[in-house]
Amino acid sequence: MMNGSSLDPRAMRVIETPISPFLQNAPILACEDTSEAILVDPGDEVEKLLDVAKINNLNIKYIVLTHGHIDHAGGTKKIAQMLNIDIVGPHKDDKFLLDSLELQGQMYGIAAQVFEPNRWLEHGEKLTFGNQELEIAHCPGHTPGHIVLINHNSKIIIAGDVLFQGSIGRTDLPRGNHQDLLDSIKSNLLTLDDDYKVYSGHGAPTNIGVERQTNPYLVNA
Repeated sequence: MMNGSSLDPRAMRVIETPISPFLQNAPILACEDTSEAILVDPGDEVEKLLDVAKINNLNIKYIVLTHGHIDHAGGTKKIAQMLNIDIVGPHKDDKFLLDSLELQGQMYGIAAQVFEPNRWLEHGEKLTFGNQELEIAHCPGHTPGHIVLINHNSKIIIAGDVLFQGSIGRTDLPRGNHQDLLDSIKSNLLTLDDDYKVYSGHGAPTNIGVERQTNPYLVNA
């Protein structure tokens, strides 16, 4: 085991915790050097996520949402109030989904409260915590306000429900658009190197090279 002084101060760790009936990955992004962290998409099972942060001795600085679907956003207000931290994102085009969280929760059996984030995110913005920097890519298609987080130093993508191992996000939900999603992936993700690792909202991680070569939705892209 390495001690703290041996860690790359730019390294970012991703701790995935499947939550909700949809087995949504709710990643905690941690700065290896400082133990500062952010919580992404806390859709449900708030206590489980807090336990993961405590076990790993992490200091959660704020919450980031990739989009407004219930399995990604349902527990957000509760955990933000418990920790007294801000909610950041997604893009403002997902406001209609955040406004309907309680209704979504009733439909899918997930407790939720309506809220508005402290800050909406725009394409090209940067977020920081510890020694980490995340670039924001607005990637509409699964939802109109979906964003993706990209850490270029560690070559890590937090993709939400945009890109999966061997698949892409659904576009048959309200205001989804298949062509917009393909365009988002082509312009924001396929422009990156093959060795960028992709952490998706559901399922196992993958990387850009594998998806570029084998994903049936992308092989002709």
